[in-house]
Amino acid sequence: MENKNGLKTLYIITKSNWGGAGRYVYDLATHMPKDKLEPVVALGGSGILKQKLETNGIKTLTIPDLERDVGVIKEIKAFINIFKIIKEVEPDIVHLNSSKVGILGALAVRLYNLSLILSTPARTEQTPARSGGFNFSLSTCKVIFTAHGWAFKEKRGPVVKKIIEYISWLTIALCDVTIVVSEDDRKKVSKFIFVQKKIQLVHNGIGPQNFMERTGARKIIIEKTGRSQNEECLWIGSISELHKNKGLDYALKAFWELTRQTSNNTMEPDKIAYVIIGEGEERKNLESAITQEKLTGRALLIGEYLNAASLLYAFDIFLLPSLKEGLPYALLEAGVAGLPVIATNVGGVPEIIEDMKSGIIIKEKRPKEIEKALKFLIDHPEKRKEFGEQLQKTVAENFTLERMVKETITLYKELPKPNM
Repeated sequence: MENKNGLKTLYIITKSNWGGAGRYVYDLATHMPKDKLEPVVALGGSGILKQKLETNGIKTLTIPDLERDVGVIKEIKAFINIFKIIKEVEPDIVHLNSSKVGILGALAVRLYNLSLILSTPARTEQTPARSGGFNFSLSTCKVIFTAHGWAFKEKRGPVVKKIIEYISWLTIALCDVTIVVSEDDRKKVSKFIFVQKKIQLVHNGIGPQNFMERTGARKIIIEKTGRSQNEECLWIGSISELHKNKGLDYALKAFWELTRQTSNNTMEPDKIAYVIIGEGEERKNLESAITQEKLTGRALLIGEYLNAASLLYAFDIFLLPSLKEGLPYALLEAGVAGLPVIATNVGGVPEIIEDMKSGIIIKEKRPKEIEKALKFLIDHPEKRKEFGEQLQKTVAENFTLERMVKETITLYKELPKPNM
């Protein structure tokens, strides 16, 4: 398994879209020291993540039948394909991302390790440390799982939720280390027995960003929607996958409430726009909500954009109305851009934002709270500036990409011998 480029690290992720987990995998794969760790990424589909990785010279492998939707036959096929890829790559480290690939990948690694031990007993002997302090047995690869927000945090029936909790516990038990990206996620599994020593907190981090200037960013958004906007228009923005967990339907209800009460607003309704950058399964439902609430031309879905964060300067306020999060990259990006943020009190959001000091925190599923917070920031431009600057400082000091990579490398180095 030893190679001239260092220890081979296989990152596996369910989807190839540019969501939080995808961004995390991309950042690790492209910023790990190549003389010590040789990255390979296996993923489902051929979306933006795959394209960006290949553009940056990272080898990618597509996993057939690996999808978000659950199906027994699909899961069996996906498991077989994951096992085949692990066998083909012969990695020293397998780093799993997302709930589905977590359990499938952990089982596949254990089966792979067992097959190596049974086929070549002599290879189980411990070898000297190599590749910059990493110490591994030649016979086995180590497995890490990163939980980007636990699946059992989603709204589900009690029986289904318990099943998912058990699968989450089993995933942690089968892995050598499980990384949680927020203190909230660590607390959510604090009652899981026998696995607490395997759980490590590493906050997501973000590096320098290249933002397009405001006029150019707005021009691109206007061109994508085909609708003109007043130059003086105040833009509220969200960058998000169009998924139920993102709470965008509640944001639209709040925006409708904000713009219909013209007598109570500092700005006229036609001078306020809500722009959502992203794509996903909820597009049709959101389009119907925009039509039903008569927000056409003021609430805009611009679809997926390859480097969505580069357009952040187009916005005056950033809105994150999620129902579930780990530690959202979109919030970190908005912080780097110095935007004032309104975000729901979910996941690691309170670990980034201090309410009414570096942003406004609200409860999820509360359109009236979103509307009230938006009105406050519209009416108080000085607070927009103050909150944006403070959040920018917080992200620069506490949520850097350099720190995230360094802490992850430390966990790689400290990986324990596997328990078969």
